Formats: sequence, structure tokens, C-alpha cells
Amino acid sequence: MSLRDSLLALLVMATWGLNFVVAKWGLAEFPPLFIMALRFIAVAALILPFKRIPWSAVRPIAILSVTLGTVHFPLMFTGLNGIDAATASLAAQAQVPFSSLLAALIFKDKLGWRRAIGMAAAFAGVAVIAGEPRLSGSLVPLFMILGASFAFAVASIQMKMIVGVDGFALNGWMALFAAPQLLLLSFLFEEGQMAALTDATLWGWGAIAYMAVGVTIGAYGMWYPLLRKYSVNQTMPFLLTVPVFGVLAGVLLMDDPFTLRLVLGGLLTVGGMAVIVKRRPTALAEKVTNPT
Repeated sequence: MSLRDSLLALLVMATWGLNFVVAKWGLAEFPPLFIMALRFIAVAALILPFKRIPWSAVRPIAILSVTLGTVHFPLMFTGLNGIDAATASLAAQAQVPFSSLLAALIFKDKLGWRRAIGMAAAFAGVAVIAGEPRLSGSLVPLFMILGASFAFAVASIQMKMIVGVDGFALNGWMALFAAPQLLLLSFLFEEGQMAALTDATLWGWGAIAYMAVGVTIGAYGMWYPLLRKYSVNQTMPFLLTVPVFGVLAGVLLMDDPFTLRLVLGGLLTVGGMAVIVKRRPTALAEKVTNPT
């Protein structure tokens, strides 16, 4: 991979890693479900004018929007609201072993002893982090993030089955279907939405803009060409740096605790991910991206 493309790949990973902190800034001003609805409304408004509806894939995209819009993102952002960004960025990487496990179960992909060890190491890393005394009152948010990671692993399988639709069209139409679901859930389970809209500062609106434009459009706009240009073995290892950027952003920008357990758990998690990513089936790897 050329130096320019390597730097672009790292920029994408940094954008995704920083998103955990930016999301925390946004959650300080908006309810979790409501901010995700606003994000998806923005994504749909920015993408759909340029992308025709893929009629042949409307049904699977609608089903995907339920997995992501009703399950994954509500769990992820509600959990993120109750836990620090550094821990969340590491726990969210459970999507990798979950995806590998589902590939073995659904596509009869041979797991192999190396990937089995990698999965065990990744889950052990999350367990080490969960065992921190400071998280004793935050286990519910942590498990919500793990649940969100499993939901994203399911979504990865669904995305693999959607063929003939480019990434931007998929993101745009999925956002259109997901936004009403999130608005309904927000109406049922949250309050203070109108006050949040009227009282939001530039930080709050900036967080939404970052998630919609920076993460969904900018980062994917740089990532998709790299996936087409290079092999999976060249691009997928960059995903290992997402939790590194996430932890660094949390520690440097939000003063998240940088503890020995976090380091050891992070090393186990990232090490397990490295083994899984190296051995991941090509067809599945090409569809998997960061869930935030």
C-alpha cells in the first residue's frame, strides 16, 4: 500500500476512533435515541438526492435498518451514555469475534484453532476490563455495548447478503428507514427532545455534523476506494487501530482513566482481533466496518 493510501486509511481509523469521544460530547446535550435519529436524518438528506432507491434490495435494507436502527445504535449510544469513551471503544470491538462466530455458524465457515484462540483472547480482554472496580456500577452500560456489538455482527451478515448496492446508497437508504424507528423509540422512552433542540450549543450540533458528515460520508468516502483498490489482508489490519485511537482520544480529551486493567484488557482484545482479522473470510471482511 502506498504511503498516501496508508495515511488515508489511518485517517479513517482516527475518525472512527475519535467518534466515541465526539458522541459523548453530543450525548451531553441530546438524549441518545434522539441524537441518533438526527444523525440519520442528516445522512439521508445528504446522500439520497444523489442515490436512486435500489428497488431490488429495499426489503433487506429495511430489515437491516431494524437491526441497526432499533437494536444496535440504541444499545450502543445508551450504553455509551453511561460509560467512558476509552472503555467503550475497546468493548465495541467485540463485534469482531462475534462476526467470526456467526460466520462459522451461518456460512459453515471453518473456525480453526487460531481464530478460536483469537476469539477467546478478545473476549478475555473485555472480561479483564469489565473486572475493573471503577466499573462495578457501570456493568449494565458495558453489557449494552456488548449487545450492540453482537447486533452489528448480525448486521454484517445481513450486509454481506445485500448485493449490487454501493456503500453510500446502502448507508443513505438504511438511514431513511432507521430514522423513524429511532424517533418513535425516543418519543416512547426519552424526554426533553425539544429543550435539547432549543438549548443545543455548537458542540452538540458539531457532534451531529461530525457523525453524519465526518464518519458516515467522509470516512466511508475514503475507505470504500481503498477496499476496492487493495486486498482484504492489506486493508483489514488497519481496523486494529480504531480502539487505539478511541482510547487515546478518551484519555487525552476527556481524562478517561488509563489503568493497568484497561491496558492489559486492551492488549488482549486487540491481539485477539489481530488473529481473527488475519484469518477472517474475505467475503465477510469486505462488508465489515466500524459500528459507530
